[in-house]
Amino acid sequence: MNEKMLQEALLISPFHRWLGLGIQSRTESELELTMPWREEIISNPSIGAAHGGILASLVDLTGLYVLIATGTSAKATADLRVDYHRPAIGGPLTAVGRAVKVGRQISVAESRILGSEGELLASGRGAYICG
Repeated sequence: MNEKMLQEALLISPFHRWLGLGIQSRTESELELTMPWREEIISNPSIGAAHGGILASLVDLTGLYVLIATGTSAKATADLRVDYHRPAIGGPLTAVGRAVKVGRQISVAESRILGSEGELLASGRGAYICG
């Protein structure tokens, strides 16, 4: 899938558009997405930290779309594991994903979410239904 088609697919969902996701870079094995900071994602106003669900969504979406970028027909998330390493305070956020295993029925990808200084905020692995 070329980059223009991938960006169009990425923006099909209203949620993805709301997040403001964009393709930063793409190689054969990795996909890097960016998300601008939005005040609406803050769940802890005392420190200005983003809700963990936003980071989990980025882990999930990046894993799904890195598989789609490799030509896999990933359709839905079967399993998702997210580890939180530090609060996301400010942005933009960067999500870097790579395919781990491409299969006919299940494919697996790993993702890392980085803050504006390149610090690791969250990481995770997703299994996706293909077919």
